[in-house]
Amino acid sequence: MKFTAKQIAEMAGGVVEGNENAEVWKLCKIEEGEPGGLSFLANPKYTNYIYDTHSSVVLVRSDFEAEHPVAATLVRVGDPYLAFAGLLKAYNELQLNKQGIDAQAYITPSATLGEKCYVGAFAFIGENVKIGNNVKIYPQVYVGDNCVIGDNTTLFAGVRVYCNNVIGSRCILHAGAVIGADGFGFAPTADGSYQKIDQIGNVVIEDDVEIGANTCVDRATMGSTVLHKGVKLDNLCQIAHNVVVGQNTAMASQSGIAGSGKVGQNCIIAGQVGIVGHIEVGDRVIIGAQSGVTHSMPSDITIVGSPAMDATKQRKNLVLARNLDKLEKRVRQLERQLEEQSKKEE
Repeated sequence: MKFTAKQIAEMAGGVVEGNENAEVWKLCKIEEGEPGGLSFLANPKYTNYIYDTHSSVVLVRSDFEAEHPVAATLVRVGDPYLAFAGLLKAYNELQLNKQGIDAQAYITPSATLGEKCYVGAFAFIGENVKIGNNVKIYPQVYVGDNCVIGDNTTLFAGVRVYCNNVIGSRCILHAGAVIGADGFGFAPTADGSYQKIDQIGNVVIEDDVEIGANTCVDRATMGSTVLHKGVKLDNLCQIAHNVVVGQNTAMASQSGIAGSGKVGQNCIIAGQVGIVGHIEVGDRVIIGAQSGVTHSMPSDITIVGSPAMDATKQRKNLVLARNLDKLEKRVRQLERQLEEQSKKEE
């Protein structure tokens, strides 16, 4: 897919300086520019690269003044970084704009698909599934019976959606994500074994949610596990049964929320955080990496550590912990002094 400098300028709202017919077909860092590449210059620290870059077209600020000759064609825009981000988005949309049903996909007769959908090879769509418009279902995706998928949602290769789950519009599920596997429900018995508790609920994912690769969202025991609008989950996260995550909350990789935990809206959960079950975390809470949250937390706080506590208090505790060896020596020295003083008084 090729674009000329003139087309790039039209998309970015810029002005061409140089060869308006210069063609690009790939995106490059300015310091790693190649012929046919499109780059941008936003940070002044990288200005020196523009004079010897091999990129064919470079986005620069409208007021950029070259101190030496520049071989590349320039496209002058108000903000090169934002313009490049917009072009990345447009490029990605064009690249992922697939349509049509592959002959090797299987769609049950009772399933319904909207307009302009894509279903890749070896995808399976079960009974009574309802799929909206412009949905992209990549190869080897499984969509179980009675699921609903909203408009403009993308399920990348290898996603597994168990039966009876609901996924909203404009969601993105990356490769290997599993939606609706059984929650981890087992009752211990008298002989030491475990009796499985059937999980008959579902998962409800609202609009504009993105779920990373190999992340798991378990179905509820009863009722629903819910990811509210705008939730962002990184790769390798675990959302257990009956969890509710508030809108616009983001969770980094290898974090997990145990069964029936509730997290409020606009929270930021860093990597490798563990949140125990049956507690509530308020709105706009920031949880530092590798924290263990063991009890409910109010809104508008930052917590770190395991067990997690207020970040300011935890930092003080860490300072004390680093000096424990010195404190121990001082205590022993004081004990010896007291012992010597006691002997003198005798």
